[in-house]
Amino acid sequence: MKLHDTALDAVKLIELQIHGDARGFFVERYHKDKLREAGLDVDFVQDNHSRSAPGILRGLHYQHTPPQGKLVGVTRGRVLDVAVDIRIDSPTFGHYVAEELSETNGRLLWVPAGFAHGFCVLGDEPADMLYKVSGLYNADGEGGIRYDDPEIGIAWPIDNPQISARDEGLMSLAEYRANPAPWA
Repeated sequence: MKLHDTALDAVKLIELQIHGDARGFFVERYHKDKLREAGLDVDFVQDNHSRSAPGILRGLHYQHTPPQGKLVGVTRGRVLDVAVDIRIDSPTFGHYVAEELSETNGRLLWVPAGFAHGFCVLGDEPADMLYKVSGLYNADGEGGIRYDDPEIGIAWPIDNPQISARDEGLMSLAEYRANPAPWA
């Protein structure tokens, strides 16, 4: 496992070693000691698995009570995975990073607490995502920011994405700035 910095100080790209041959492949997706040695010492408490159809865009979501970091990877298909800095006092507040994650490229993205997260499915196949999270889910402790907020300006690579009614109703970055999450 190799940890790489991104344009946002706390968000990390993790490269996994894929062992493949004509039969298929094997990859070690998580190894606590190796991640700790690489600089990511997190106590994960829950695993989540989601499947999204082609054309789906989810996000931008965050969990503030309890704060939740996410180690995100794809086991089927391809996504553009996005993390947005929503730490009010951060010099990169409102900035984002975007990385393609796929079943074959051996990449994970670490999205720590203080960042909103979203993704869109790339290509014509569904995408399965696995999340290791550092805080247990609490419906009363979640929030979100609109995926198409012009202040953030994410260059989503799909036209006419399918968005949930919940995500359509999320606040703008300006509204978040006026009423930030408790940990911000």
